[in-house]
Amino acid sequence: MLNTFFGGICAGWMVGIGGAIYLSCESKVVGAVLFSVALLTICYLGMYLYTGKIGLFAEDVTVKNAMALPVGLIGNWIGATACGLTVSLAKPALVEVAARACENKLTQSPLQTLLLGLFCGVLMYSAVKPWGLYKSPFGIFLCIPTFILCGFEHSIADMFYFSAGHVFRGERVLFLTLVVIGNTLGGMLIPFLMQIGTKKEEKA
Repeated sequence: MLNTFFGGICAGWMVGIGGAIYLSCESKVVGAVLFSVALLTICYLGMYLYTGKIGLFAEDVTVKNAMALPVGLIGNWIGATACGLTVSLAKPALVEVAARACENKLTQSPLQTLLLGLFCGVLMYSAVKPWGLYKSPFGIFLCIPTFILCGFEHSIADMFYFSAGHVFRGERVLFLTLVVIGNTLGGMLIPFLMQIGTKKEEKA
């Protein structure tokens, strides 16, 4: 579990760097594409990212994998939050940019936040699955910019944005909880439906 925990911290930090890149770019498209460096590095180095692992857990449900998920998520939160606070010191100009983005996020209804998290979860699974099968980065470079440009919510990235923007109000707890739930449901959706289809074909 120590590998999962520290791998989670590293992954959270990398997502934070991706978020810093996005906040620093005047072009949303350029920022969204360059954000991909976060997940690409996580996959190459074998770090533990909750939003990438939850869909794979749906394919391999074991006690060990189930126990790893909350440990990895806590590590992700620590890494993303630490990165956000550090970036806010290194690049003070980004504090206002991040705070403005967070204020906009908090105007969403709970249902909106949940659904935006769900769509992001679907794309995260679609990004990491081709890597697991073929070591192909194309899913990463297509799915990551897609979820960012669509405005879908990624829980670990949001942890970074809230800390970078120094937005520590109580509402963020509910917001982040809903995004984590949405990411979880979205990440498990495709593998769950595909397993149902496979089982029905086998019975037929």
